[in-house]
Amino acid sequence: MTARWFLAALRHDRAVVLGSLASVVLLAWTYLLLGASIGMERMDMGGGKMMAMPPEWSLGYGLVIFLMWAVMMLAMMLPSVAPVTLLIANVARKRAAAGGAVRANTALFVFGYFAVWLAFAAAATALQWALDEAGLLLKTMAFGNIVLAGSVLVAAGVYQWTPLKEACLRHCRSPLDFLLFHWRTGARGAMASGIEHGLFCLGCCWMLMALLFVGGIMNLAWIAGIALLVLIEKTLPWGRRISQVTGSVLVAWGIATLATAV
Repeated sequence: MTARWFLAALRHDRAVVLGSLASVVLLAWTYLLLGASIGMERMDMGGGKMMAMPPEWSLGYGLVIFLMWAVMMLAMMLPSVAPVTLLIANVARKRAAAGGAVRANTALFVFGYFAVWLAFAAAATALQWALDEAGLLLKTMAFGNIVLAGSVLVAAGVYQWTPLKEACLRHCRSPLDFLLFHWRTGARGAMASGIEHGLFCLGCCWMLMALLFVGGIMNLAWIAGIALLVLIEKTLPWGRRISQVTGSVLVAWGIATLATAV
């Protein structure tokens, strides 16, 4: 295997990985923008929100909501996993001469990563169902209770400063360290590594995802803002500082919201 061939293969692998991730993200955002889900009405383009019918919860409606959450997680979380996915593809390519699978292991890693977010989507669906049945959600799928909304804002802001958030974010911001200390070989190892990385990312972002209940689950501006914050936190050099500043803003916003309920 010549150096020229190897470099060409690396460039091809990068193009395949980035192209695949970008295609999935584009399809997910298209789904959200068009509101292409069964049992939901057309999008109100003026307000950037999905006009939801009064929900009558059933297994079928629950599956529609689960699909909505799953697509949202694809749109929001796949962009930030691109750096570590590219590194994994590079490592797999270097081992290809010894019989290692390049694209298969990379795909299994991404599948394991997203499996964590599928589980989160299922939990979020169950939570939405419970909140809706309790009469705590508006038709826009946002909290109808000011105290509840303010409390979640404060909780999300405080979590941005916690050691757990910092530890999980440090892991997600260091793809090379992940490969050195957490990568497992083989097909099962690739999937297990994806699950582990997904759990760290879940530890980073779960409270940010809870903010969707504050702004409205299908509020597109809200979704895009949270997705951008996640990407900045994980990829930019000053991401940790932005995370802390955002935490302070959320706490102040939450306190102001709670004050209006007094």
